[in-house]
Amino acid sequence: MSNAVPPFIVAIPARYGSTRLPAKPLREIGGVPMVVRVAQRALQAGARQVVVAVDDQRIADALAGQGVDICMTRSDHASGSDRLAECAALYGWAEDSIVVNLQGDEPFAPAAGIRAVAKALAGDNAPVATLATPIIDAEELFDPNVVKLVRGVNGRALYFSRAPLPWARDAFAADRHALPSGSPFLRHIGIYAYRAGFLDRYTRLSRTPLEQTESLEQLRVLEHGHAIAVRLTPEPFPPGIDTEADLERAEQWLRTHP
Repeated sequence: MSNAVPPFIVAIPARYGSTRLPAKPLREIGGVPMVVRVAQRALQAGARQVVVAVDDQRIADALAGQGVDICMTRSDHASGSDRLAECAALYGWAEDSIVVNLQGDEPFAPAAGIRAVAKALAGDNAPVATLATPIIDAEELFDPNVVKLVRGVNGRALYFSRAPLPWARDAFAADRHALPSGSPFLRHIGIYAYRAGFLDRYTRLSRTPLEQTESLEQLRVLEHGHAIAVRLTPEPFPPGIDTEADLERAEQWLRTHP
């Protein structure tokens, strides 16, 4: 398989309203609005088109002159995926176009990771691809805010969960404070690549019991019988921004990673 990165589009859903962090896309990190930093990362990755799907003119104004397209979408979408499906229809992207969904609260997403998820989709006939990274400590494995996944020998996701996966039966019976060596503990990184034709089909899928139980939207794909390709990220993804405390940590991170 070629090591070349295929042509890809980056679509960034950026919703103005946020219960935990009001006006989140416009909150500044190092004096730059968060959504601008995300768009810059997408451009650095070499996307052939970068589209920011917005629901408020203030976000569009902040992105003026950044070299990205602005797609004004409805304000009533239930998820970022729904917002991107509207973009795909408005732009008329070809069914087989690779669309990377880069979250609008990932201002430090590495360009190599963005390229990697596009390449993962191009190298698999699954309609969706995502990334993961090894879990190295037990606290992370047992944290319900950290989404874990298991995958098959074909590199496709078997399941995503907030619970510890896989369960090392004998090792954890003796000690749950250390991870046994050799077990494939993986943390999910919430970046996705879709084939554009699947975006609309995905938004039409009914919500599923496991999705609602775990509060993990990607389970809808698996429960309806569709595959998700999973590859390891080539570079770490710093945590996304959800709270005021996250913003403070982002400022600290920026000072050490200019």
